[in-house]
Amino acid sequence: MGNSRRARSLSPRLTLLVACLALFVSTLDNTVVNVALPQMGRGLHADGAELQWVVDSYLVVRGCLLMSAGALSDRFGRRRTFLFGLGVFGLGSLCCSLSPSAGLLISSRVLQAVGGCFLVPSSLALVADAYPDTARRARAIGVWNSTTALSTGLGPPIGGLLVVTFGWRSVFWINLPIVAVAMALVASGLPARPGNATRGLDIAGQGWIAVVLVSVTVGFIETSQAGWTGTLVICMFAVCAGALGGFLVTERRARHPLLSPVLFRSRPFSGAAVIATTGFVVYTGFLFINTLYLQDVRGYSALVAGIIVAPTTLGNLFVTRMAGRLTATRGPGLPVKIACVNMSVGAAALSLLVTHDAPVWALVVAYLLIGSGAGMLNTPLTTAAMSGLPPDRTGVAGAVTSTFRQVGNSVGVALLGSLALAQIPLSRRSSFSDPQGLGVAARLAVDEAFSRGLQYAYWAACSIAILSLAIAAFSFSEPRSASGAVSPPALPSRPSRPPG
Repeated sequence: MGNSRRARSLSPRLTLLVACLALFVSTLDNTVVNVALPQMGRGLHADGAELQWVVDSYLVVRGCLLMSAGALSDRFGRRRTFLFGLGVFGLGSLCCSLSPSAGLLISSRVLQAVGGCFLVPSSLALVADAYPDTARRARAIGVWNSTTALSTGLGPPIGGLLVVTFGWRSVFWINLPIVAVAMALVASGLPARPGNATRGLDIAGQGWIAVVLVSVTVGFIETSQAGWTGTLVICMFAVCAGALGGFLVTERRARHPLLSPVLFRSRPFSGAAVIATTGFVVYTGFLFINTLYLQDVRGYSALVAGIIVAPTTLGNLFVTRMAGRLTATRGPGLPVKIACVNMSVGAAALSLLVTHDAPVWALVVAYLLIGSGAGMLNTPLTTAAMSGLPPDRTGVAGAVTSTFRQVGNSVGVALLGSLALAQIPLSRRSSFSDPQGLGVAARLAVDEAFSRGLQYAYWAACSIAILSLAIAAFSFSEPRSASGAVSPPALPSRPSRPPG
């Protein structure tokens, strides 16, 4: 019977393939949807704020639930949560493809994101289980990690090709066969492993994180309509501040904290968390507003826009290995600083290029700078977070930096998107992505207003990248050991408070 069971089990390579397929579709939706936004706006008569929520509803939910999804995967078992994630993600993708309105599309994106949250930690755990040998596991995890860069790089051209060939709904159809194949392989040959029923969950902390992310995203998106002094905007930022305070108090008292405040006593850990947020505010916000610029201002098709922006994400892919080598030989500080400089220069250049007739080659050079900067961040930030923690806590570093990247993703779309859209008169917002009812003069006026907004957004992105550079200079300046590694500070193994 043991031999029969072993024969039915997936090989390590097939397990790795299934894990990579799941990660591919869940991260592909971060970029493939951007290319389809103008067509979604026209087809669903959605305004700029609704298009922001089409992207941000997915990113906010991932930011809220990613760490809890990892805990649930440990508690209920990898196979069970992996299948649950695949099923919910596939159902959400189907609902997205059938949505008749912007509101239903946004709701379906939330459902899709819930499934995607479970795919990331459970797929990594499946890979770790399939490769018990340390060296082979490291290589397999490297392949798994490269899937994110690959899906990010292929997202714009794939999305553009699908949109011009089959329409915007096809960017969600593509997920369905991949999900079906992955579920069939898992159900037929992946053995179930018992979960850890004693793994605690921080429900209160999770609730506070959700309130923080939703309120700050709503606040930034509403600034494009109500301004920075609008009642709703001020209320949302006040709610965000209160929820952040509640989260800090809760985490100090929690038995199984989602994110213990004691970790932030480490300067490298804190710096890595902050730069993971600010760096991806710049990158993901850029991807959102640049798609609208290429298609709505320059008039390119989705396919051409996807090809033009492809160097951004391909630059992200190609520098990943270079960032790993630099981190290994020079520490995390140098690649993070290079990344921040590249992104600040690229954003400053784009602030001067968002016109109707800027040369495409100049745009591509700026795109390469921003994409290579984003690609240089992941490895050194995770390494810095781990180097700033004692050995018994390094396991949280990857989850924390991933979560803060998701926070940066959602805030970037909300902040830079609102800055770009704020210059368009409110009376023209609803027709921004649906220009059929506008005359030539009115359309030119809207495009020029949007171009001014883009300039403000890119100057803001440049400022955020420069701020990230200053934080990197401060955070990663610790003394090094003889091997060149950053020496971690001595942190208490537990929060220094009385039990209970």
